[in-house]
Amino acid sequence: MEKDLVEYIVKSLVDDPASVELTVIEREKSTTLELKVAPNDIGKVIGRHGRIAKAIRTVLQAAGTRGGKRTVLEILD
Repeated sequence: MEKDLVEYIVKSLVDDPASVELTVIEREKSTTLELKVAPNDIGKVIGRHGRIAKAIRTVLQAAGTRGGKRTVLEILD
C-alpha cells in the first residue's frame, strides 16, 4: 500500500511519470522504499529546502503506522 501511495504522489509531481522507479526492500523491523526519477525531475520531488520530500515522508510515516513497521523513503540520484 505504501508503495502505491508514494508512486501516485511522485507521478503526479514529475514531468516524466514513466521514469519513476520505486523499489521495496523489506527488512525485519522496517521497509525501505528506494525512489529513482529522471534527472530533470529530482528537484520537483525534493522541493525547495527538501519540503516536498519531507511532506511525502510524513504522509508515508502516517500510512505505515498501522502496519507496525517503520517505513523509510530514500531518494536516489
